[in-house]
Amino acid sequence: QKLAGVLLAIPTMLSLDFLDDVPQTNKRQLYYQVLNFGMIVSSALMICKGLMVITGSESPIVVLLSGSMEPAFHRGDLFFLTNRVEDPIQVGETAVLRIEGRRILIVH
Repeated sequence: QKLAGVLLAIPTMLSLDFLDDVPQTNKRQLYYQVLNFGMIVSSALMICKGLMVITGSESPIVVLLSGSMEPAFHRGDLFFLTNRVEDPIQVGETAVLRIEGRRILIVH
């Protein structure tokens, strides 16, 4: 019975009755802004997922968090990662490691 009460409370929280006092032109602008924001967020997610598929990497773009790679790379630099099995590792390539149980990648 508690679940039924929760389900009944959700539609009242999502009601847009407060928009009745707003003029019609402002309602349209608000709807357009919400739709534009949704399109921007969904586009960013699609680009991220597309890069994951193309590169074969769980994290196709990584930010360097420390200054340990200076002077070659500086803190805040972006790395575009690929994970192609058919390409052998060569001397001079930058390695990115994932330690089990940690979410942060290590760039070395």
